[in-house]
Amino acid sequence: MTPPPGAAAFLDAHGWGGAQILPVAGDASFRRYFRAIEGGRKAILMDAPPPHEDPRPFIAIAEWLVERDFAAPAILACDLDEGLVLIEDFGDDRLREAVDAAPDEELSLYAPAIDLLVRLRAEPAGPVPPYDRAVLRREARLFVEWYCPTVGVEPDLAGWDAAWEAVFDHAIAETPVTVLRDYHAENLMLVGPERSLGLLDFQDALAGHPAYDLVSLLQDARRTVDPAVEAAMLERYRAAADAGEDFMNAYHVLGAQRNAKILGIFTRLWKRDGKPHYATMCPRVWTYLERDLAQPVMAPVAAWFTANVPPALRGDPLALSA
Repeated sequence: MTPPPGAAAFLDAHGWGGAQILPVAGDASFRRYFRAIEGGRKAILMDAPPPHEDPRPFIAIAEWLVERDFAAPAILACDLDEGLVLIEDFGDDRLREAVDAAPDEELSLYAPAIDLLVRLRAEPAGPVPPYDRAVLRREARLFVEWYCPTVGVEPDLAGWDAAWEAVFDHAIAETPVTVLRDYHAENLMLVGPERSLGLLDFQDALAGHPAYDLVSLLQDARRTVDPAVEAAMLERYRAAADAGEDFMNAYHVLGAQRNAKILGIFTRLWKRDGKPHYATMCPRVWTYLERDLAQPVMAPVAAWFTANVPPALRGDPLALSA
């Protein structure tokens, strides 16, 4: 987490000369984050190095969200050639730690995150690419490309594609909305004395089904969401958005698709990128996936899993391949 070579010059050019640069975090991509402290003010320096990362989508979506009164960080300065962006600092109070510290308040802490998605659903989709069948199909294949060979499964690839094609109609929204795609407790900040929600990590947004971000939040790969909390928050959303059984079918199809994709991604992060801690989260993801597969709408995909991936091979790919 050494600051990029051009960080000091970038900060100096934009009125933050002499700022202290402290590491904040990296993530599953090439992006890294630092806190710039100068006098009594703070900001976050995003390092999104080209050609691996392009900060333009983050900037565009942040501005789109702010225009609609959603709390995305303000863009203070940027150098697109260097991949450096200075953004508003939302602090360190994440929903994840707030819930872990006060489990009795989990429902009240999650409720504003549900209400924000109800508001987002009411907005026409922003200027982002479609979350269409081709994207859903490509993402789902990450499971058979990475997880299966790692645990010694030779998957029926034609059957995999056919099973998902049988359910993807449920996952395509008649009226797409902006789907932030990484909407979960570690990307939701509690900002200011009122602890209002601040949004992070939305640069991969697409125009798709509103159920997707609910899945991201309520089937969180990084923290276990109790089924009772998931059910209560789904009921809150459905009541506010007048979402019926068709919506629930979409929720379970997208839940299964997202969780299968994550199992592939987390395996890849371990095997290709040298980040083994992601593999340890896979048992949690399997728990969510199996809940979704148990729903009637998922029968074709559930049958494929029964035929191809025995229960003994559903878990931590690092441990299973040892």
